[in-house]
Amino acid sequence: MLKNFGFVRCGAVVPKLKIADVDFNVCEIINEIKHAKEKNVQIVCFPELSVTGYSCSDLFYQDILIEQAKNGLKQVIEETKGIDIISILGMPIKFENQLFNTAVVIQKGEILGIVPKTFIPNYGEFYEKRWFASSKNVKQNEIYLLGRKIPFGTDLLFKDKENEDICFGIEICEDLWAVEAPSNKIALNGGTIIFNLSASNEVIGKNEYRKDLVKMQSAKTISGYIYSSSGINESTTDTVFSGSSMIYENGKCLAENERFNFESNLIYTDIDTKRIMNDRVRNISYMGDIDVLDYRKIDIDITDCLESLVREYEEYPFVPADKKKINEICNEILNIQSYGLAKRLLHTKIEKVVIGISGGLDSTLAFLVAIRCYEILGISNNNIIAITMPGFGTSSRTYENAKNLIKSYNATLREIDITKACVKHFEDIGHNICKHDITYENAQARERTQILMDIANEENAIVIGTGDLSELALRMVYIQWRPNEYVWCK
Repeated sequence: MLKNFGFVRCGAVVPKLKIADVDFNVCEIINEIKHAKEKNVQIVCFPELSVTGYSCSDLFYQDILIEQAKNGLKQVIEETKGIDIISILGMPIKFENQLFNTAVVIQKGEILGIVPKTFIPNYGEFYEKRWFASSKNVKQNEIYLLGRKIPFGTDLLFKDKENEDICFGIEICEDLWAVEAPSNKIALNGGTIIFNLSASNEVIGKNEYRKDLVKMQSAKTISGYIYSSSGINESTTDTVFSGSSMIYENGKCLAENERFNFESNLIYTDIDTKRIMNDRVRNISYMGDIDVLDYRKIDIDITDCLESLVREYEEYPFVPADKKKINEICNEILNIQSYGLAKRLLHTKIEKVVIGISGGLDSTLAFLVAIRCYEILGISNNNIIAITMPGFGTSSRTYENAKNLIKSYNATLREIDITKACVKHFEDIGHNICKHDITYENAQARERTQILMDIANEENAIVIGTGDLSELALRMVYIQWRPNEYVWCK
């Protein structure tokens, strides 16, 4: 099963909705929870105040609406108690003489915790402070609801009993837009997945900004970020909602819905929490200097039901499919390397470089970097001493390619055959030349390196070399462009 590998399937629902019609909304929520379970979704979230509707305005003052919401929650719990999916619902809750905009986490007939909204917007078309209090006003950390005490607060993290990498926290709509978003602290305290229950409306340019915000928050916190916002059925004469939902992981969009849909819709994908944790560990500045926060960890039981993944991994993750994007990246690589080399030559006051040209991809790139560098500095290319060193196994094709490349850019060409030197070396160490092992292979590489170093000393030059990573990257790019020639690499 895939939970052991850190995978958890998360979903976001934008339900069909009627303002203040709790019975209708609850039925739709129950149907969508069951629908999500059919897709093996393990955690699913709904938009902000989805039980009542976000646009109830002064109806939030009516006791009957708040009571109906509570009864609606009870109905959802009862009718989904046989389902092991974790559901996160948005609803208003009265507590400590105040009304809170909350996210309620339920599973198997139990309420696991309730998270109130922190940042309450009261500008432009938003009047939330007219009805709702901030989580900053909460004095107690438990609420008595539906016959039992429930953890209440923004300090809740929901962690799987078996795999601690699967750990999620919640923020609500405006919380994300704040400078100090709650998700920052959630991530720093172990939350690998963040759910956002939102009611973001539409104005010109907001959709792209919202996507960029979710993208950057998931990248900055190195987390999976699941976002669900109120749909078109929330729209009033003053505001229009589109029902935007999206799922990002470490800055990459994994799933996104089509907005402006009057019917319920679900998106879902598999979040890779082990990859998230690996990225955090590798990023040694991730934790920084933070205050110690006392988060309450609530145990959850994620059923290990995944037998296959729905997300797709790119065959060549470092090579974009878009040819235009590839060209942009390649040009950027060339600039970075060329200007880096230019700085080194300026600093050392050296005008000559020595480079070995085999006719292969990686040495060709190194040579082109040197050419670009000399264009930048205005130095003649004949100061580039390009040496081709044929040996055992060198084909006439690569040999001729190397010579033609050097000549085409008017660099200084030198040809040094290393065959005799390697044969003599094998005789000296008593190695059988017919034994094509690691000694046989490395002897040629060492002989070529010695030649480059000696000529560099002789010419008062520096050696430009290549490495495993440059060869691998270039090979992957070539495979993307010419897959039929490199079937054996796949």
